[in-house]
Amino acid sequence: MVYSFLADIVTIIHLLFILFVIFGGFLVLKWRWIIYFHIPAAVWGALIEFKGWICPLTPWENQLRQAGGEAGYSGGFIEHYILPVMYPENLTQEIQVILGIFVIVINLTVYGWIIYRWRKKANAGSERIKP
Repeated sequence: MVYSFLADIVTIIHLLFILFVIFGGFLVLKWRWIIYFHIPAAVWGALIEFKGWICPLTPWENQLRQAGGEAGYSGGFIEHYILPVMYPENLTQEIQVILGIFVIVINLTVYGWIIYRWRKKANAGSERIKP
């Protein structure tokens, strides 16, 4: 019972991390300091998809499930939990590359907007200083 609960916690953390990878740039709009956590997370998330790696949280979740008497699963977190909702077929390398590109495009767009806002704010501040 405890192991199953811990596996569920790891699953929730895993999902939150994926959401942070995809949408964390929006948090940087509000709190700049998050950029130091988000950029490495986004790079890691894209690398996982491009390289076809399995996130270390997946085997950990499976070990906890098996220790709790449940069956683990093969493949990755996205393949097991998210793709069955989004796609009827199994995860392929092509889909992983598309997901990785999706992460990059979203984050480049958000960071482009952030840089634009920072520059606009900096220019507005420098115009007030001029005599």
